[in-house]
Amino acid sequence: MLEEATSTNAVAADRARAGAAEGHVVVAEQQTAGRGRLDRTWHTPPRAALLFSVVLRPTVAAADWPWLPLLTGLSVSRALQGLGYDAGVKWPNDVLVAGADGESRKLVGILVERVETPDGPAAVVGVGINVSLTAAELPVPTATSLAIESGTEPDRTAVLATVLSTLVEAYDAWQAGGAESHRRLAASYAAACVTVGRDVRVEMPSGKPLLGRATGVDRGGRLLVDGPDGQTAVGAGDVVHVRAVDR
Repeated sequence: MLEEATSTNAVAADRARAGAAEGHVVVAEQQTAGRGRLDRTWHTPPRAALLFSVVLRPTVAAADWPWLPLLTGLSVSRALQGLGYDAGVKWPNDVLVAGADGESRKLVGILVERVETPDGPAAVVGVGINVSLTAAELPVPTATSLAIESGTEPDRTAVLATVLSTLVEAYDAWQAGGAESHRRLAASYAAACVTVGRDVRVEMPSGKPLLGRATGVDRGGRLLVDGPDGQTAVGAGDVVHVRAVDR
């Protein structure tokens, strides 16, 4: 446990390059330069969030690595469901929770990075869970925390243990299960994904949005969107934002 870190992913990446074994976990009470997808930065008050990164060394084909953030999101959502929260995954790397008003709000952010090490490539899986943030401390109005949703502040150590055990179980099954395990993961993810089945607006780097209905996730973990020009598969690295829209 670190009192402070620039980001747990940065620390875990350094340790992976230095030979950290699979399963090495870095936890911090506070991050001074936390990062999200597309190098977005964010900050939380000390001890208000659960911030950790895990070093993994996948043996699956490189083409399957894009599934790591999806697998992580699904695992975190399942762990939180087991703790009593109505959690679901938003493609590609968020976990949301349904509030009493029927709106879904962001509870968890995930960032997976590939790191080249002397022992071969490693994946650093970073997770940030809002635990005790108050409404005034939330970074955006569309976010929430475990304390806001439940009315009480959960024990962060217990949450961490539950999330890690769920993630390890899912990751081990994915690694060892072959094609059938991958099909089960894809089906489970699609069923749990609040993006699938919704009309969406996909903001692209070009500035021209893609409008259509999200119908599923393909073999490579890309979101399938049925739009005016037919079906388009978009990868996490191809999009700026994906937002649900009402027709």
